[in-house]
Amino acid sequence: MSNAFMNNPVIKWIEYRLPIFSFMDESVGSKYPTPKNLNYWWTFGSLAGIVLVIMIATGIMLAMQYTAHTDYAFESVERIMRDVNYGWLLRYLHMNGGSMFFILVYIHMFRGLYFGSYKAPRELLWIIGVFIILAMMATAFMGYVLPWGQMSFWGATVITNLFSAVPLVGEWIVQWLWGGFSVDNPTLNRFYALHYLFPFVIFALVFVHLWALHVHKSNNPVGVEIKGPQDTIPFHPYFTIKDMVGFGVFMIFFLGFVFFAPDFFGEPDNYIKANPLVTPAHIVPEWYFLPFYAILRAFDFNILFLPAKLLGVIAMFMSILILLFLPWLDTSKVRSARYRPIYKQFFWLFFVVCILLGVVGGKPADHLFFGLIPAIYVGKAATAYYFAHFIILTPLIGWLEKPRPLPDSISAAVTKSGTSGQGAGS
Repeated sequence: MSNAFMNNPVIKWIEYRLPIFSFMDESVGSKYPTPKNLNYWWTFGSLAGIVLVIMIATGIMLAMQYTAHTDYAFESVERIMRDVNYGWLLRYLHMNGGSMFFILVYIHMFRGLYFGSYKAPRELLWIIGVFIILAMMATAFMGYVLPWGQMSFWGATVITNLFSAVPLVGEWIVQWLWGGFSVDNPTLNRFYALHYLFPFVIFALVFVHLWALHVHKSNNPVGVEIKGPQDTIPFHPYFTIKDMVGFGVFMIFFLGFVFFAPDFFGEPDNYIKANPLVTPAHIVPEWYFLPFYAILRAFDFNILFLPAKLLGVIAMFMSILILLFLPWLDTSKVRSARYRPIYKQFFWLFFVVCILLGVVGGKPADHLFFGLIPAIYVGKAATAYYFAHFIILTPLIGWLEKPRPLPDSISAAVTKSGTSGQGAGS
């Protein structure tokens, strides 16, 4: 921050009692050193933080108008849309903001996978990020129930019933989630309370995530640690400007959906009030859950004493929890896929498989791809590769792959002034 700003009498008075401005300067300002080669893939974390603030702000405003009762929830949402001043805008910002949040976090996660941001000494940073994704999923699921449409009700019924597969305590967990013996008013009240609470849990996790980030600084596209001042530039103004450019482009994309296609990510059935006596023809979760839904459905067979339903639930949760172990599953000493030719190819194959799982999750189990292959078999093959990528391929590639030579430093990579001449795996 400039001397003129810091010498302002009001700022000096506040700074003496609460050094918030110097803290901001050291954390996200001109005194925070940042790798000089960060590109626009590194803006998605900041954008996700901005969307989180938008989601919390619009959520609080919506909570003031929403009625958490099965007799009035659907009508209260319609009232927000029709009678509350700019209620339609608040709801569309919140509704589409959830999808935007997942898009940004998924891109942020795949960027971390590509550039090896989960490797030492940033393992804890990555692990906290996985917990943020889990908290996001819980928040989004409970929020999807609140409009109390057909897909809200039946989605809640199907997903909560999955816990009944847990041996011994499964039925107890389901009844606790429901607050009774079916999805009803107690369920809606619990989900409303938890949906309001969880964004603040996410906010706390994001704070710890940033704390961990500031300990060892950001990873970078070449995956080489900072070796001196020549490798860094101040976060402000260089990367604040870059984040602002990314924010402008992102808001065009975001508001394009809000104003011109607000229901693009939604389901038409959710504009029908919940009816326990009428089951929708095809119950599907929100798009960001579809890959995990496909993994759940891939297990339609028993293994020994484990029933198919329990196997599917285990696989669905393990598809996320396995990310916690990725820093140790990846045996390569090189971070960035730029210098790992074999890993790079398998990374893009993994990315395609994740997209394929999302497509399969949105189709009925008897859907035929190309008129020949049932969706359930495509889902099984994609699920098998998903887990094989982490458990088999990632360790194996790390052992067998010969990486390309790494630059001597970030500065050397930027100026192309030299490389170490040897693979980091040697």
